[in-house]
Amino acid sequence: MLSQVIPEANYLMRMADGTIKQINPFTHTEVWTVPGRANRPLGVSSPNPAPLDPAAHDAYCSFCARRYLETPPEKVRLIRSGDGMKTLRHLHVEHLFDTVAEFRRIPNLFEIVSFDYWQQNFDYQMPKHIAAHKLDYLASESGRAHVLKVVDQRLRAAGLDEAECHLLSVDERLQLADAFFAGGHDVIVARRHFIDGATHEHQLASSGTLTPQEHDQYLCFTVDALRDLFAHNRYIRYVAVFQNWLKQAGASFDHLHKQLVAIDERGVQNDLALRRVRDNPNMYNEAAVNFAGYRNLVVAENDYAIAFAGFGHRFPTLEIFSKSERCEPWTHSADELRGMSDLVHACHAATGSDVPCNEEWYYKPPDVDVPMPWRILIKWRVSNPAGFEGGTRIYVNTIDPEGLRDRVVPRLFQLKNEGKIAPMKIAFECACIPNCLRYNPAVR
Repeated sequence: MLSQVIPEANYLMRMADGTIKQINPFTHTEVWTVPGRANRPLGVSSPNPAPLDPAAHDAYCSFCARRYLETPPEKVRLIRSGDGMKTLRHLHVEHLFDTVAEFRRIPNLFEIVSFDYWQQNFDYQMPKHIAAHKLDYLASESGRAHVLKVVDQRLRAAGLDEAECHLLSVDERLQLADAFFAGGHDVIVARRHFIDGATHEHQLASSGTLTPQEHDQYLCFTVDALRDLFAHNRYIRYVAVFQNWLKQAGASFDHLHKQLVAIDERGVQNDLALRRVRDNPNMYNEAAVNFAGYRNLVVAENDYAIAFAGFGHRFPTLEIFSKSERCEPWTHSADELRGMSDLVHACHAATGSDVPCNEEWYYKPPDVDVPMPWRILIKWRVSNPAGFEGGTRIYVNTIDPEGLRDRVVPRLFQLKNEGKIAPMKIAFECACIPNCLRYNPAVR
């Protein structure tokens, strides 16, 4: 099946009884939407939300602005400066509270792919300027205390008690801190835990509650981190970029953040996509945006990107594709980044803060020789795969693509009229010109 080409007629089929069958042309995932199962409530309900203590507004979790010392030493922060923004790199602990970070880039305390992995498997050595920063950070008493405190926090999470932690020498514990300075698993943390003026604990600040300008800063800050990870470790073949929103979607904290995880493989998803695009270099046009346009699934478009209700996904999925001829996010122009950001932001705003979702980035791995467009998928985690899915490999998605479109489009028009999202064309306003993705030189 994986070597077969799926006929376009099979991407999205409506049966006589109303059952909708979908097959993803890239992954060959089979999905059904059964009549009557799409009426389940979507969001996380808060029937009796607890009042928010004003004193906890910026100190609610370890990602909040008054709790900087609970995370490893930050790598970069973005702060407001006059009418613009300013980047501060490698702050010492003594200066963490001198400014308020709109966005911070910090190491993940619990790495998926550890610093030891890169050292032991590739003999990776910490770059000299990062090693110098580590020594500089640890030169102050407060810097050492901060690092040792976070190392102990990590050891306790691994099951050691305080006495066992201190069986390790100071030098051994500081050695464990190498991951904080040169690791390949970073977190991009937004300033707000709650929306401005929040009075109750359910009023969380999500991607959709940011302004379009703030979301652009958030996305560009993430792209800069992506570029930086590749630049500092030549053994990295791909960096997975994703955002888990709400605990039901895998988030540790209900505080807005993205994650970047460097790996030494392209990943199965990229290898499958590469195989398809070698057979048909124009597949992302033909089997994604063109098909979406022909089936009236496009929900929004601007000069630089296009968004549509995806098909063949286990969960209701909004797909946002860059139209750029450039394939890696860090090579996009400022206007192209803003175009992507505006559509991603609009899709999150239309989704709503109470819907658990995953944001996943896909782009051409640097060592791939064929063009592949940058695209971002927003998956609504509103159902749980169960025994039927495991036994058949047919997944039940409670919202079909047309139903997803019909939920999102009215909300986009409302947000546009309220000035809460950037100007863009919505649904029937979109041009939907075939082959609008310029990644493929043959159709430019």
